[in-house]
Amino acid sequence: MKKLIIYQVLPRLFGNQAEHPVQGGTLRQNGCGKLADFTPEALQQIKKLGATHIWYTGIIEHATQTDYRRYGIKPDHPAVVKGRAGSPYAIKDYFDVDPDLAQDVPFRMQEFERLIERSHTNGLKVITDFVPNHVARQYHSDQQPDGTTQLGASDNHDLSFSPYNNFYYIPQQPLQCQFDMREGAARPYVEFPAKATGNDRFDAYPSQNDWYETVKLNYGVDYQNGHTCHFFPIPDTWYKMLEILLFWASKGIDGLRCDMAEMVPVEFWEWVIPQVKKQYPELLFIAEVYNPNLYRDYLWRGHFDYLYDKVGLYDTLKAVMRGEQSATAIQHCWQSVGDIQSHMLNFLENHDEQRIASTFFAGDARRGIPALLVSALMNTNPMMVYFGQALGESGMDGEGFSGVDGRTTIFDYWTVDKIRRWRNNNKFDGKLLTSDEHQLLALYTRILNLCHTEKAISDGLFFDLTYVNCGGWRFDEHRQYAFLRKHDRELLIIIANFSDQEADVAVNLPAHAFNYMQFPEVDDIVATDLLTGKKEHICLSPLRATNTKLPAYGGKVLKIAF
Repeated sequence: MKKLIIYQVLPRLFGNQAEHPVQGGTLRQNGCGKLADFTPEALQQIKKLGATHIWYTGIIEHATQTDYRRYGIKPDHPAVVKGRAGSPYAIKDYFDVDPDLAQDVPFRMQEFERLIERSHTNGLKVITDFVPNHVARQYHSDQQPDGTTQLGASDNHDLSFSPYNNFYYIPQQPLQCQFDMREGAARPYVEFPAKATGNDRFDAYPSQNDWYETVKLNYGVDYQNGHTCHFFPIPDTWYKMLEILLFWASKGIDGLRCDMAEMVPVEFWEWVIPQVKKQYPELLFIAEVYNPNLYRDYLWRGHFDYLYDKVGLYDTLKAVMRGEQSATAIQHCWQSVGDIQSHMLNFLENHDEQRIASTFFAGDARRGIPALLVSALMNTNPMMVYFGQALGESGMDGEGFSGVDGRTTIFDYWTVDKIRRWRNNNKFDGKLLTSDEHQLLALYTRILNLCHTEKAISDGLFFDLTYVNCGGWRFDEHRQYAFLRKHDRELLIIIANFSDQEADVAVNLPAHAFNYMQFPEVDDIVATDLLTGKKEHICLSPLRATNTKLPAYGGKVLKIAF
């Protein structure tokens, strides 16, 4: 079985070569990456990192302050667009590709179809977004397929809720945002009656802290009257979303990352995913779900393949990296999802989270290495990395709407300097990278590729060594974490060191591990550290500890073959 490694990337930023972008700059000032920037050379470099899948974030057309009316695309009012480029999660047309990403705008869909083919030719499967909970305030599809109808076209605006409506309304009230509704335009933005805002705000007064640029879609739940559900007959929105899913599946994509899936009733997913998979059985569905109480519901009822492991492993590893929590907490993470572990998607960065190297997170990309060893190697489930993560991108630019927040902007036209230098005009020769960046990239590449070369990682057994190493005289269970992986006659001892100091450690291996994993006791055996290639003599015994030395902010993957 192949372990999935997903590489998330914003095409808008990936190929942008601007060396000196202007804060809050326009498309003309700052430029924009294109789908065509994912050349065979670029895709091969991403695959070389260890990726099996590439998640192109922001493909579907979304609201923007750039005027594309000459191409028949209605302009958006700037008061309800976040940033010059706009949020990829304020969908403006479910059936179209974002024009920013095209070299030739009238042929944007064909360019995306060629990108899918190019990705497949270079050994990468394609994931795109599906944003089911909300759309841009001025949603309008100019590419609506024949035989289908626009969202909201048949809505009764006099009803705050109806299972036959696609949107929720605040009847007889205009939208009155708690900020400037003009935003430099000739006239203020007008919406009457007001629609409910995407983050479940059912009044006409969203603030700048709300998802004010979006409106909530109606799946048949009356949130203002006891969350009562009206699923029979099937709500109209369900049928429209099925049409959208089948449309994108027909393009040849391999998976969909479903934004804020838990804000859409599980009954919808229970209904729609089997229908899509009946026609496209290999299509993956990945859910952004943050409530652990809903995990099993969205897997077993909702038929999702994978869920974000955010509030468990990600949050725990972040706290351990920052010295706010003991590494012993990692044990609880896998225990809490033991029965569904293979369905959890691990990650250390994505577009919603702060970069490891940012001052808001860890301040140093190297501090992410022990967490990467745990997140990528602990189990057989998928791992996701964010573009620039393997180069130590810090997300500390003041791009515009995004501001200096430790995240890479999803709202602005910008360039990611480390990516720009790594690409080096598509030569990928490494000449513009620093030695630290070279070292970090090499280490990420080595660790992620272990997921493919080592059967113990992709298919093997797992054994946590926390319980037998607490209170050890040469093992700091608060800053070190150790576990075993085993397949056939190969054993891996993986030790992560979250400390800023080198550590001489003595790792206890319990008798139960020998029995469970069926490996022999050996007083002296040669182990190879898969991170460095160096060999060392170690002891495998429940009576004597295994001794080794760990680098600061690093670890070892000791392989023993019997």
